[in-house]
Amino acid sequence: MAVYRRPARQRFVLLVLTLLSVTIITLDQRGQGANVIEGVRSGVRDAFAPVQSAANAIASPISGFFGGAFRYRHLQNENARLRRELATARTRSLQVGSIEGELKSLTALQHLPFVGNIPSVTARVVATSPSNFELTVVLDKGTGAGIRKDMPVVAQEGLVGRVVQVSGRRAVVLLLTDPSFNVGVRLSRSGDVGVAKGDGAGRALSVDLVDPSTKVGHREVVVTSGLQESVFPPGIPVGVVRNARLRAGALQQDVSIDPVVDVRRVSFVKVLQWTGSS
Repeated sequence: MAVYRRPARQRFVLLVLTLLSVTIITLDQRGQGANVIEGVRSGVRDAFAPVQSAANAIASPISGFFGGAFRYRHLQNENARLRRELATARTRSLQVGSIEGELKSLTALQHLPFVGNIPSVTARVVATSPSNFELTVVLDKGTGAGIRKDMPVVAQEGLVGRVVQVSGRRAVVLLLTDPSFNVGVRLSRSGDVGVAKGDGAGRALSVDLVDPSTKVGHREVVVTSGLQESVFPPGIPVGVVRNARLRAGALQQDVSIDPVVDVRRVSFVKVLQWTGSS
């Protein structure tokens, strides 16, 4: 049977290592091997120095990568927080601006010189007409607040329309631009009277029955006439003259006026508790 034998070189290396270990242990026990052992340790450190440097070179970018990823994530979270705070601040700013605008409108409604001593109800516009066939707005108050059908409705600048429908908590206002709307008016300079009629959203009102001899001025103010039993009290601004023209042989002038109130942007109004005999 063949017997396996270690090669001579391996046996020699094993013998040297064994003797070296015994020698180091002996010297260490006698207190004489400190310098030798330290030298061996230094040699081992020097031998492994390149390996350690290589490991550090590999580990350093990895550590930097994870550190950078953590910082990037932190910056993302911080940016998201700042964006949320900015959005909140903008929302609050818009809310404050809206509240200030409403307060300004409400304050202006408290001092309308053309209302005088007529009792009134302040209301908010909560809805507009769903179609162009009838130009109306809906108010947030009704009979419960003292509003009745045919009461005139005004804004800061002047006439808005009149109440045509009313319930306990809501009132529907027919706007002066509606084609079915009409109001008796007076020219502020001459005092001559006529009838203003709506002609559709965004369009001027036409004024009928103005005498051919009446001198009508450009941008002249036109107000409600308030003649006997009128739905509207006298002196409410309705519009300003856009143009006036007299056709040959006509029995009246062609007069058009621009409404003083932009009814598309009204937020608050006053409903005048006027009955025609007030």
